[in-house]
Amino acid sequence: MTGTPLPGDDFPTSALSLRDGDLLAAVDLGSNSFHMVVAQYLLGQLRVVDRLREQVRLAEGLDGRGGLSAEVRTRAFECLSRFGQRIRDIPPQQIRAIATNTVRRLSSPQSFLMPAESALGHAIEVVSGREEARLVYLGVAHAQPSRPDELRLVIDIGGGSTECIIGSGFEAIERESLQLGCVATTRRYFGDGKLTPRRWQEALTEVTAEFQQFAAAYRALGWDDAIGSSGTNKAIGEVCAAMKLTKGAVIADALPQVRDRLLAAGRIDAIDLPGLSADRRPVIAGGLLILEAAFDALGLQRMMVSKAAMREGVLYDMLGRGGADDPRDASVAALMLRYGIDKAQAARVEATALRLFDDVAEGWQLSVDDRLMLSRAARLHELGLTIAHSQYQVHGAYVVEHTDISGFSRQQQQFLAALVRTHRRKVPKSAFDALPDRLLPSVRHLSALLRLAVLMHRAHEADPIPRLEARAEGERLTLTLDRRWLAARPLLNADLDGEPADMAALGVRLRVAAD
Repeated sequence: MTGTPLPGDDFPTSALSLRDGDLLAAVDLGSNSFHMVVAQYLLGQLRVVDRLREQVRLAEGLDGRGGLSAEVRTRAFECLSRFGQRIRDIPPQQIRAIATNTVRRLSSPQSFLMPAESALGHAIEVVSGREEARLVYLGVAHAQPSRPDELRLVIDIGGGSTECIIGSGFEAIERESLQLGCVATTRRYFGDGKLTPRRWQEALTEVTAEFQQFAAAYRALGWDDAIGSSGTNKAIGEVCAAMKLTKGAVIADALPQVRDRLLAAGRIDAIDLPGLSADRRPVIAGGLLILEAAFDALGLQRMMVSKAAMREGVLYDMLGRGGADDPRDASVAALMLRYGIDKAQAARVEATALRLFDDVAEGWQLSVDDRLMLSRAARLHELGLTIAHSQYQVHGAYVVEHTDISGFSRQQQQFLAALVRTHRRKVPKSAFDALPDRLLPSVRHLSALLRLAVLMHRAHEADPIPRLEARAEGERLTLTLDRRWLAARPLLNADLDGEPADMAALGVRLRVAAD
C-alpha cells in the first residue's frame, strides 16, 4: 500500500478555530468495542449529537505472537468504514481517532493501521496506557465536575487494559495502566468457558497482585470519591441495580453476591445475571474479576459509575490543543526542566528553525502542525546531553520515544524522536522505520531544517544572524547567508561544507550560497 495522504495526516495538533455549530468527532478503537461520538460546539461547550458503538472485540483476535486474526481484522475494517461515512463531512482537524491496548500489542501495528486508516478515511493515533488514562480522566472530569480541592479515583476497565487514575479538577495526578481487560482476562482465565470457585480464587489472587504494585501509593495519597467508567463498570452497576443490591453504584458488599450468581452458572454461555445484555455476557467474567481485585487491593467500599470515558476526553482534549492549555507544551517544558536543557540555546535553535520553516513551508507543503512539531523538537534536541555528550542525539531520541509524555500519541513521540535522532551527524537508514509512509516527507524536511538550525548555533552565539534565507524547489534546498558573517566563522563553514553529503540521506539536495 502506498503512502497516500489521508485527511488528518498531519497530526491534529494545531489550535482549533471553532464557530458555534461546528462538529467534532472522536473515534475510540477499543479492545472490546469501537466507539464514535460526535459533538457540536456551542458557546464554548460541547453537546453530544450522535453516538455509534459496535462490539468488534479486537482483543479476541490477538494471538501470542502479536498477530491479529483475519476474521477480527475484517470486523474492524467494516466497522471503521461505517464510522467513516458518518464523519466524512467533518473537517479533518476536528476529528481524532485513537487506538489503544490491542493495537499497542501488535507486532506490526502498521499492517493493521494502514488499511484501518483507509477504511475510516482518517489517520489513527496509537496512545500509551498512561496517555489513555489521562484522556479517560479528562472525559470523566468534564462529565462530573468536582470541587478544586477534591481528589477522585477513576477506574476504567476496557477490553485489553485497565486504567487507574487519581486526579483533581481536570488534572490527572497519578496514572497507571495494567495489562488487564475484560476480553483478555476472560480469555486468559476462562478460555474454555468453565467457571468454578477454585479457578476464580486463583485468578483473583493473580489479578489482585497486579493492583498491589501501586495500591499502597494510591491509598497513601487518598481520594474523596471513586468513579468507574466504560462498559464493564456500567454493566456491573446495572446488574447490581437489577439485583436490588444498589441503585446503580457498585459497593463492596454487592460484588461477592454478583460473583456467586455468576459462578453458579458453571459456564460462561450459561451466565444469567439480571440486567446484563447478551453482548456483554461473553466478557463479563473477566470484567467482574478485575473489579473485585481493584476493590480488594485499593480498599474500596463504593464506586459511582460514569457514562463518560476516553472518547469524551478526546473531544475535550481537542479543544485545548495548540492553545495556551495544550498539555504537550507543559510536557515539553517538564522534560526540559528534568533533563537540564539549556533554555537559551534551545530558544535560539527554535527561532532559527522556525525562520527557515516559514521560508520553505509553501514550497514543501508543510502545515501549521509540522511547525509545532519542529518547534518542540528544537526545544528537546539537546536532551541527551544529560546522559553523555558522545552520541547524545541517540540518547535523547531514546528518551523521547520511550518516556510516557502526556498529550502525545505514540506516533507523535516517534516523530519527535526521529527529529532528535537525526539533528546531527550521519542519518541512519533506520531513522524513520517506525513511522508510516505518509509522514516521511514532512519528517525528512523538518529534519533538514533542524540540522541547519543546530549548525547555525553550534557556537552558542547570542548575536542574531544578519541574513538567513531558505528556498525550497522540489527536493532542492538553497540556504543563503551573509558572506562576511560566514567568512568570520570557519567552523560553521566546515560544517556546511560537509552537510550536503549528510543531508542526501534525507533525500534533500542542499546548496549553500553566500551573498
